[in-house]
Amino acid sequence: MADIIKRSARAILLDGDELVLIKRTKQGRDPYWVTVGGGVEEEDATIEDALRREVFEELGGTLERAELVHLITDELEGGVGIQHIFAARLVSMDLAVRTGTEFSKPERGGYEVVRIPFTAQAVRGTNLMPPELSQFIAANTDALASVLGTPLRKA
Repeated sequence: MADIIKRSARAILLDGDELVLIKRTKQGRDPYWVTVGGGVEEEDATIEDALRREVFEELGGTLERAELVHLITDELEGGVGIQHIFAARLVSMDLAVRTGTEFSKPERGGYEVVRIPFTAQAVRGTNLMPPELSQFIAANTDALASVLGTPLRKA
């Protein structure tokens, strides 16, 4: 069994019937989208605590609840990385108070907060990374909304 050398926490983050994502732009690469989240740090008591910290750092946001819904294993040099994917509901967001170091380093590219309809079609139409997360979300929109207690509007 390979050693776990990296853990991260990411949120399939709903605000009403919209999915909150980060649009990433980097020179020499087509734009792509990612879910809010990042690495688990030593001072994080739990993986969910890491998620809450990342949501605050990247959005100035707070969560109502978070449910672990999926794991993604990444083959890395020296072991594996595990991405813990949570379904979560956004309570508040204030971009003026976000604290992530990525916002003070223009060489890392752009980080634009965007919202898309929380539908399989909208998710499939977005270059969401990693692809396996995009596929999971698109295949499970109704179940994910149900986990968070939100019936979806039918388009």
